Amino acid sequence: MKTKNLKFFALLIAILPLLNMSGLDKAGPDHTPWNQLLQKHVSATGKVNYAGLKKDKAQLEAYLAELAKYPVQANWPRAHKMAYWINAYNAFTVKLIVDNYPVKSIMDLHGGKAWDVKWIKLGDKTYSLNNIENDILRPKYKDARIHFAVNCAARSCPPLLNKAFTGQNLETLLEQQTKKFINNAGFNNLKSDNIKISKIFEWYAGDFGKIQEYIAKYAKVGVKSSAKVSYHEYDWALNN
Repeated sequence: MKTKNLKFFALLIAILPLLNMSGLDKAGPDHTPWNQLLQKHVSATGKVNYAGLKKDKAQLEAYLAELAKYPVQANWPRAHKMAYWINAYNAFTVKLIVDNYPVKSIMDLHGGKAWDVKWIKLGDKTYSLNNIENDILRPKYKDARIHFAVNCAARSCPPLLNKAFTGQNLETLLEQQTKKFINNAGFNNLKSDNIKISKIFEWYAGDFGKIQEYIAKYAKVGVKSSAKVSYHEYDWALNN
C-alpha cells in the first residue's frame, strides 16, 4: 500500500508542472485586489473617489504588477481573456488619473491624447489604452457590450462598475451594464419615435449595427426602428 501511495505522489509531482504550463491551474491573474479597490472607492453609480485611490496606490500598483506578470495566454478561455483586457483598461486608466490627481479631465493629460501613449507593460509587450480597446477588445471579440464595460474617466462615459470582471461573471455583468446604461436617462433619452443617445453610439456606429434596433433590444420603452436619432454632447469632466 505504501509503495502505491509513493508512486501516486511521484506521478502527481511529475504532472504538476504540465498543469501549470497548460494554464489549467491559473487562467490569468487574481482580480481580487482590483475588486476590493473598486468596492471601496467606486460608488454604485460609478462615481470614483480618486483621492482615496491615491492613498491606496500601492495596492493598485500591486494589482497592475499582477496583470503584467500574467499576460493573456492563447489557451485561456475567451471570457477570461475579455475580463483581463477590460480590467486592464480600467485599472490603468485609474492609475493615469491617480498619478496626475488632482486633474479636472483626462483630456488635460498628454495634450488630450492620453489614449495614444504606449506605457502599459504587460508581459513583454507595451500597449496604449487605444491598443487595448481598438486593436484587441473590439476587433478580436466583436461584442459591442464592451463599450459599457470600459471606462475613460469621464462623466459621459458609461460608469465604472464597482466590481472586477472575471471569466465567471463576464456575461452577466456585460448584459447588466448594457441595460443599465441604455436605460439611464442621464445618458440616453428614449421615446418610441425619438431617441437622443450617447455619442458612443455615433463614434462606434459600426459595432452596433442599426442603432434603433440595438437600443430596442435593451430599452424598457418600445423604440421603433424608424425612430429619429440625435446625440448628446460629451462631458469630459472627471467622473468623481
